[in-house]
Amino acid sequence: MQTLASFVVGLVFGLGLLLSRMSDPAKVLGFLDIAGRWDPSLVLVMGGAIAVGFPVFAIAKRRPLSLLGSEMKLPTSRKIDRRLVGGSVLFGIGWGVAGFCPGPGLVALSIGGWKAATFVLAMLAGMGIFEWLQRRSTH
Repeated sequence: MQTLASFVVGLVFGLGLLLSRMSDPAKVLGFLDIAGRWDPSLVLVMGGAIAVGFPVFAIAKRRPLSLLGSEMKLPTSRKIDRRLVGGSVLFGIGWGVAGFCPGPGLVALSIGGWKAATFVLAMLAGMGIFEWLQRRSTH
């Protein structure tokens, strides 16, 4: 049941990214171009996501188990450190250069295109480098 629910939620999320055009790098870059021909339409998409997510996370924080009985695994750290800031900066640079972030990049990969494939390969390489550095620092 957990696997089916995960699949359905992922499918709905992916369809939402397609319908909102968040998987279209030109649309995203237009949103990020606040000094040029700014396209504010994604503000509504993000606002909608926040409007749905905020109350859901508030409820989830008070529950020990999910609706399907799994342990709730929510972030607990509120610390702002170099790793968080550095990761945020790298994320922002990647988003601004490529017009993709991980979810929309994977959705765009599923519909084809060399830009999405390049982004996903770079993302996987970055994840691999991070893991390698983490293992190196703990040894």
